[in-house]
Amino acid sequence: MVKNPIKIFSGTSHPELAKEIAKHLKTGVSEMQISKFACGEIYAKPKDTVRGTDVFIIQTASENVNEDLMELFIMLDSLKRSFAGRIHVVMPHYAYSRQDRVATPREPISARLVADLISAAGADHLITMKLHSDQEQGFFNFSVDNINTENLFATYFNKKKIKNLVVVSPDAGGAKDAKKFSDLVGAELAIIHKSRPLHTHNKSEVMHVVGDVEGKTCILYDDMIDTGGSVTNAVVALKKMGAAKDIYLAATHPVFSDPAAERLAVAGFKEVVVSNTIPVSKAKQFKGLKVLSVAPLLANVIKNVHEDKSVTSALNK
Repeated sequence: MVKNPIKIFSGTSHPELAKEIAKHLKTGVSEMQISKFACGEIYAKPKDTVRGTDVFIIQTASENVNEDLMELFIMLDSLKRSFAGRIHVVMPHYAYSRQDRVATPREPISARLVADLISAAGADHLITMKLHSDQEQGFFNFSVDNINTENLFATYFNKKKIKNLVVVSPDAGGAKDAKKFSDLVGAELAIIHKSRPLHTHNKSEVMHVVGDVEGKTCILYDDMIDTGGSVTNAVVALKKMGAAKDIYLAATHPVFSDPAAERLAVAGFKEVVVSNTIPVSKAKQFKGLKVLSVAPLLANVIKNVHEDKSVTSALNK
């Protein structure tokens, strides 16, 4: 039995990434008609038939996260009602990922709510990258491929052949991931202990640094950069502890909420290395910013999923 070809669809959150993925798969992006009514309601439908087809929707969570989600739900519903075979959501930056637990009384678990909504809208499978916590995969009632990006960053930094290197986790929660990355680049590990004032989302205070950073080149390694407050505070702390002049920052998701770009541009980083899970507008680009593409990695994953092959083997290509 001949398997139907892949159909790649794109929402409006990151069409450039969708085109790059499609190029690696030697196909094009199928046309999805997306428009808005005068009142702001979103309309979406595939232009051509998708009956029985493996479809992949590329829709990340950008700075317009709520609109991105609503657009995704409507695209999913249109594909489900068009009798698509399997519907895969490719959301490199998963929306509301940080809201994954009840930290204080009466808080929502919004990451679980988003999972329920994606499922209800018609998705059969999610491909995402670097979830805020691995256990979020359990929020879904279908399969989730949570793709880690350690190898992407390790390949980049290993080519630099940096000596006397230490990987620094900007908080205790990220220490496990930082340790995996430090092993890949042959570096030691340090951890910054920080605290957040009660009832705040984008403020933190560095308490102290655990580990030896004196005279060493540091790579701050995190899953995302939001306002940039934590990592710029970390630079100050590392310099006070005698770290070498060269301090790098590596993070998967460049959320870059204001005033992140301005902070990072003057923080004194040797280089800020991120991936393109979220588009970085020209207004938020600055000297020393390096963007690594996740398109080849996602294309390999999509190809193996479509062919019912191991996703793990796709990560090692």
